[in-house]
Amino acid sequence: MRERAPSGALVSTIEITSTTVQCGDVIQVGGQACRVSNLFQLPHGAKQLLFDSGELLTMHTRTRLVAVRMLRRR
Repeated sequence: MRERAPSGALVSTIEITSTTVQCGDVIQVGGQACRVSNLFQLPHGAKQLLFDSGELLTMHTRTRLVAVRMLRRR
């Protein structure tokens, strides 16, 4: 699903894994929208996500989440 953000950028809802997660992705956790501000590589392909709020979430290799991502226009 793609929608236009107020700034004219495209917003897309995508499925992410520990391989495809990026800084700036917005993930809903417990009804709260959390933006990924930093990523840390962990052993066995896992990643630890640091959110703007300071909270951490660990994604293992088999974790699948839905995120909102801003797509840059060219």
